[in-house]
Amino acid sequence: MTPMTYAIFYGNRGFFPSSLISSARQEVPRAVRALGAEVLEMPADATRYGAVETPEEGRRYAEFLARNRGTYDGVILSLPNFGDETGAVAALRDAGVPILIQAYPDEMDKMGPATRRDSFCGKLSVMDVFHQNGIAFTALAPHTVHPDHARFRENLTYFDRVCRVVRAGRRMTVGALGARTTPFRTVRIDELTLEKHGITVETMDLSDVMARMRALKPDMPGYSEKRRTLDGVASWAGVPEAARDNLTRLFVVLEGISQEMSLAAMSIRCWTEIQKEMGISPCVVNGIMADQGLPVACEVDTGSAVMMRLLGAAASAPTTIMDWNNNYGEDDDCCILFHCGNAPSSLMAGPGRVTDHAILQNSIGPGIGFGCNQGRLKPGAFTFGGLVSEEGALKAYLGEGTITTDPIPGNFFGVAGVARISKLQDVLLHLGSEGHRHHVALTPGNVMASAREAMAKYLGYSVSTPQAAKA
Repeated sequence: MTPMTYAIFYGNRGFFPSSLISSARQEVPRAVRALGAEVLEMPADATRYGAVETPEEGRRYAEFLARNRGTYDGVILSLPNFGDETGAVAALRDAGVPILIQAYPDEMDKMGPATRRDSFCGKLSVMDVFHQNGIAFTALAPHTVHPDHARFRENLTYFDRVCRVVRAGRRMTVGALGARTTPFRTVRIDELTLEKHGITVETMDLSDVMARMRALKPDMPGYSEKRRTLDGVASWAGVPEAARDNLTRLFVVLEGISQEMSLAAMSIRCWTEIQKEMGISPCVVNGIMADQGLPVACEVDTGSAVMMRLLGAAASAPTTIMDWNNNYGEDDDCCILFHCGNAPSSLMAGPGRVTDHAILQNSIGPGIGFGCNQGRLKPGAFTFGGLVSEEGALKAYLGEGTITTDPIPGNFFGVAGVARISKLQDVLLHLGSEGHRHHVALTPGNVMASAREAMAKYLGYSVSTPQAAKA
């Protein structure tokens, strides 16, 4: 997990004691470093007490941020006392990153003029004036909290997730390998809309991918290592050597392309040319790459590749793409999520088994689709989402659910799991009504709130949470 760096801003109002600022300059960085993040602070002698009160001091802080542009991922605006909103605006109006506002609590035995803070009131003033100036910020409960308190650590964890999503979304290149699978108009997305939101799509024809695979020799760098990695994630009993060789070649080639293009995510045309030409399905390779930090979406679903990257950033965990695929009996809040075998091993209940592509056999015949890693999703909480483009805007939805231990018939192909999702029927109606696709990205854990704030407030997406749409 890549370390984050947070710039710390200390607000001040001059008739409060300097000791409040002095102690904050020790307490806030300590809390940030305990999270595993780095700290960026303006020198203590740059302003009075090393804090910001006046517009002039605010301009000095803004210049400090400008000199360090690109090295910090968020700003923590700390109010050891009431603070001054005009200095804060001058300092942070061009920060360009998420801003967390933290205010110190007063203590009941220190409410006299010499020791009180009034940060409770000052935080409201800063939030008010930031709103007036169109400066986006994050404010969390409780309204006041000491940096040493466990609830502030929870707030920092939430804010860290927000900043990770924003960093991922603003600096993203996605690879699209192959043309969209012809029948799947559902996965279309507008590259110009993505570019407007800081997401560049780099394309490559699938024929180039296959040509690189054919040119690769087993004694070339990376081949043996990738072969060992593939061998370790699943059972390969019954898989032809030619398929294992081509899956290894594909793994080497895709990793090379990702490095060549500096990709943060990838989507790939996964049927039926690669089966007919190379005798494989890329699923197991996609899952390994996701486990290694590069999410790969099936069927050239570039929008889902973006969502996978963002959810993975929020959770600091691998992601996968599944189909909203089957009802689960008559349980309105359960369904079966499925795909052909592309899930990362870390999201599976146990080692999988590499198989032929049982569904494509019906059209292309048996024996030329090996590569599906068959198994079941690991039980536990997960966050899900999807992304489409519409009239120049990016439109996302998010939700949370649980993969259960409920059984699925043994002859069910691919990777699947029973998902219990509150208000599932409302979710499905929303997806259909709003033009979302049959794919869904998911990542482990409950990170919907931080992902939603990052996407809606800082990245400028339209974000819906259909589970909350009805009382």
